[in-house]
Amino acid sequence: MTDIATRVYNHTWKIDPIVRSVLDTDFYKLLMGQMIFHRHRETRVTFGIHNRTTRVRVADIVDIGELREQLDHVRTLSLSRGESTWLRGNMFYGKRQMFSPEYIAWLENFRFPAYHLEAYDGQYELTFEGPWVETTMWEIPALAIINELRSRAVLRSLGKFELQILYARAMARVWEKVEFLRTLGPINIADFGTRRRHGYLWQDWCVQALIEGLGDGFMGTSNCLMAMQREVEATGTNAHELPMVYAALSQDEATLRYSPYKVLEDWQQDYDGNLKIILPDTYGTTGFLEQAPDWVAQWTGMRIDSKDPLEGGEEAIRWWQTRGQDPRQKLLIFSDALDVNEVARINQAFEGRIRLGFGWGTLLTNDFRSLVPDGALDPISIVCKVVSADGRPAVKISDNPTKAMGPAEEVQRYMRVFGIGKMTARPQMV
Repeated sequence: MTDIATRVYNHTWKIDPIVRSVLDTDFYKLLMGQMIFHRHRETRVTFGIHNRTTRVRVADIVDIGELREQLDHVRTLSLSRGESTWLRGNMFYGKRQMFSPEYIAWLENFRFPAYHLEAYDGQYELTFEGPWVETTMWEIPALAIINELRSRAVLRSLGKFELQILYARAMARVWEKVEFLRTLGPINIADFGTRRRHGYLWQDWCVQALIEGLGDGFMGTSNCLMAMQREVEATGTNAHELPMVYAALSQDEATLRYSPYKVLEDWQQDYDGNLKIILPDTYGTTGFLEQAPDWVAQWTGMRIDSKDPLEGGEEAIRWWQTRGQDPRQKLLIFSDALDVNEVARINQAFEGRIRLGFGWGTLLTNDFRSLVPDGALDPISIVCKVVSADGRPAVKISDNPTKAMGPAEEVQRYMRVFGIGKMTARPQMV
């Protein structure tokens, strides 16, 4: 097993690339990328980094030269022959040839496009502008780089023995969580922690711990490279990015109002089975479900993201029941700021009433809280979201108003079009 403390210590004198493969990304980026490739290849989209934890002045911690070096390294990466073979021949969600030969051929020739970077008032303004099918690929590597560079900067002052103790304590913490999860009985957990991981080596260690500790209860990892290397399932479906772009491209309010369902129409033409998971909260879950066409209720499941998980789960169950569906045959996936106590709370509330899955992210792969002074390694809520599509501003509202993004006047227009009323704010930890 990798001696993580030694490798981290060696960062002080030897460059160790943070992102080392095109596949060091989440599986949903490739699934969405294929849909974008076939349907929206000419659409131009700008993505931007946004640190919602404003008290942490990332640009004061992470050296801009080191950040450029890591971003430039990503631009040298290309899909290897072995990686291409894995994508072409592996079975994903029970299906072979998930990706079309045309998309794989494009991916084999893909190189990450240019970026724009500058520091302003303690934060980085990092944006990616170009064809949607290209700029979408930057989201996960950019976030992983910033998070790991922050970790490296904090740990740089520690000696080798201090690092060994730090990682021993962090490993013990993860294992205690695994042991707790085992007390809950049969449970389905997947690693969703790539975007805000402490570091590549640490995420890989966490994945190995879950493989051994949870056995059949570990459903896989969202990280494609680790799924390939550790021979586990690659997990994930789609994200808010799709409805944000579809909405931004809408030419009138009727098209805007229907845009979240247009995403699902296109998605179900491309994918089926367990990939048909509804993500309803981009412009408010309640309105989305009330206005949803009947065929949406036939989908396999739903991911509860920014709403209180118990409230969101109960709402989903009631909705399926009113649409003549048996909730016991449906799947609910929870993924927002999960840790083991929250998993236990959700599991107790819904066990036996519906199929459950949990995407365990930041507090799996980046929980170093209280292990260094002043909370210097506490995870931050940093995202990379769509800023505009074909020059039109993009908006996300969600069920948590603290996550709303976009120009204020556009946010207000979207709230009117989608009939969004008063929402309850929830604290954002990650």
